[in-house]
Amino acid sequence: MFDHYLITRFNLRNPKWDVTKNNESLLTDEWMEDRMWLFENFCFPSVTAQVNQNFEWLLFFDITTSDKFKIRIAELTQNFKNIKVFFIDGMPVFYDEIQKYITANSHGKSHLITSRIDNDDSISKYFIDEVQKQFASQEYRAIDIINGYSLQVKPDFILGKKEHIFNPFISLIEKNENPKTVWFSDHNMWKKETRITQITNKRLWLSIIHEKNKVNEFDGYGNIKWENINDEFILSTAINDKLLNELTPFKAWWFLSLKNFLYVKMVLFSKVLKRKLGVYKLK
Repeated sequence: MFDHYLITRFNLRNPKWDVTKNNESLLTDEWMEDRMWLFENFCFPSVTAQVNQNFEWLLFFDITTSDKFKIRIAELTQNFKNIKVFFIDGMPVFYDEIQKYITANSHGKSHLITSRIDNDDSISKYFIDEVQKQFASQEYRAIDIINGYSLQVKPDFILGKKEHIFNPFISLIEKNENPKTVWFSDHNMWKKETRITQITNKRLWLSIIHEKNKVNEFDGYGNIKWENINDEFILSTAINDKLLNELTPFKAWWFLSLKNFLYVKMVLFSKVLKRKLGVYKLK
């Protein structure tokens, strides 16, 4: 019926992106060490804990990755048959490599589902299952799960709710006939797409905010306790324990929460209104 691919780019060289938001150099061993820590503690455990394992996770690393990290990646992924690791020549060939693999491995399936996740973010253990529940043999339909959480991990742990339309966790269902895949457009370009279903009844992703994000800042809101959601978001044991014991109490950031609530709702309302008014050139 369909093949489902979750697709992640890792340390691919990109001429358009060479510094962090703090103007630190990217893709150095120091950057990679920090990114691997995020991947191993937040992203990897959340994906491998999916209740629905009917998918493949395609991980794309750069060919310049140091041997010590290649060994670490191999050891981390070796026991997971649905994880495929690629070392490719930077961002310019990323899309072509996705197409090449899918073309070679999805013969006989009428449809494809492709989803994206950044290497420093997490998903609910029900994420894959909920995306697949949206499948109805559509010719072309994007799935945008709007509700999630935001977790700041440095310098302090702060957790809040977040709504983000056209976000980095978007999926695409399409017929397996010259498929485009979800990486055909950057996630914020889906605002121009009319063939889109927006899921608003569940919080299925956890955006991780850290010092080396390119643009993201913590904008979560609300009094959320980790013990109320940690059964659904599976992180490393070490991080889970820290969140249970070191999460910043809501009373210490309630005013930031209020500002973030107003900001998040304003951005969401603005994007929805722009679509209705035809500001975006819909297709």
